Amino acid sequence: MRGGMRRKLRRMDWHQALLESELRRALAERQFVLFYQPVFDHAGRITGVEALLRWRHPRKGLVGPAEFIAQSEQSNLIVEIGQWVLGEACRQLAAWRRNDATRSLTVAVNISARHAREPDFVDRVVGVLKAAGADPALLKLELTESMLLGNVDDMIGKMRALKVCGIGFALDDFGTGYSSLSYLERLPITQLKVDRSFVRNMLLTPNAATIVRAVIALGRELGLEVIAEGVENEDQQRALSAWGCQRFQGFLYSPPVAASELDRWLASAPLNP
Repeated sequence: MRGGMRRKLRRMDWHQALLESELRRALAERQFVLFYQPVFDHAGRITGVEALLRWRHPRKGLVGPAEFIAQSEQSNLIVEIGQWVLGEACRQLAAWRRNDATRSLTVAVNISARHAREPDFVDRVVGVLKAAGADPALLKLELTESMLLGNVDDMIGKMRALKVCGIGFALDDFGTGYSSLSYLERLPITQLKVDRSFVRNMLLTPNAATIVRAVIALGRELGLEVIAEGVENEDQQRALSAWGCQRFQGFLYSPPVAASELDRWLASAPLNP
């Protein structure tokens, strides 16, 4: 058993080292790409999009983040990858700004805890916005509750500094982490996102339904826009609407798509004003 365990650990170490090497090459050779998943309102109009990272692997094809984000965080490559995502999203924002059909489109970008804890994080975000010529008011940064563990005051200070520049914030996967209403009150956020795990189970279990209704009610009382993630069928959409949810994201409406495909779609389906 001991020998078998050692061999297993060696294989894991080899796999991790290979993956890290491939990730470094992916950054150098621009193998990463952003897809965009629209967010819709009750009338079926697009109100914005979320930028989602994909890896065009030379052998495996299109690879989702679940297969490489953990190693990116362990090797600290997540900071460099996160900076690339920010830059690419801001460049796309600037490009959409030049088109009447997409000029008011907002883009939400997921931020990792390690990236956000960099001492110069605020300067990094402002720098990529200026370099791209993008409107800060159209950029939304999505944070998770786990990012607030540790130095909450430092994170809130960075958020407030970026909010002064016009950047908005959403709290993603709400309810899955160590929720605290005390810090929620202090965060300069404008959106709450109901985690897809609750949406998936809300018509199956009373507890999930109770959590979803509570998050929606909490958002309403705090004056926050609530977005439900992972909406896959009309029964879920109807229930969410009845409970007061304003925004919806999921395969019922659209999978993540390339920017070019979104351009074609929005040319015939105007944005929600």
